[in-house]
Amino acid sequence: MSAPLQPEPDDFTLMAQVRAGQEDAFRILVERHQRPLLNFFARMGASNHGDDLAQMTFVRLWTYRKKYKPTAKFTTFLYTLARHTWLDFLRRQKRFSLFAERYREEIPASTDGGLGQLQRQLDIQAALEKLSPKLREVLVLAVHQSLAYEEIAKILRIPVGTVKSRVFNAMATLQELFHENRA
Repeated sequence: MSAPLQPEPDDFTLMAQVRAGQEDAFRILVERHQRPLLNFFARMGASNHGDDLAQMTFVRLWTYRKKYKPTAKFTTFLYTLARHTWLDFLRRQKRFSLFAERYREEIPASTDGGLGQLQRQLDIQAALEKLSPKLREVLVLAVHQSLAYEEIAKILRIPVGTVKSRVFNAMATLQELFHENRA
């Protein structure tokens, strides 16, 4: 007769083990939270870089494991790290865009073979990308990551009322975009 299956430890327990340097506990956390992080980064507009960004987030988690205090949900800590990873990525992308823009000024223009029109078709990801970063991150955390407004407020370090108004504004903006696209 086999022993009954032990339930998986919760995130707090795993982080206590990670703080102590237990790599198996870290592996479990990665397996548990990798998909939601990939989804977060994809919805934020980095679908081509999601794996790298998730990995960088987990590297930060390992680096900051001793600073973790179980005063809030583990996901609050994790998505705070993910948000910082995302903002660092945006800064790098901006620097690259400036470089690419200067480079394009030096070479003759070429056709995109119709890819531009295909890319402009409105879909959910394109609509999200039209939102300001502040509206997009709140909407992605609320809708796609299913986080409570209170948790989002802690992650972003803003009042809950601001979270609610940003979600409302993001939804109103998306609705306008969809109506414009149908006209």
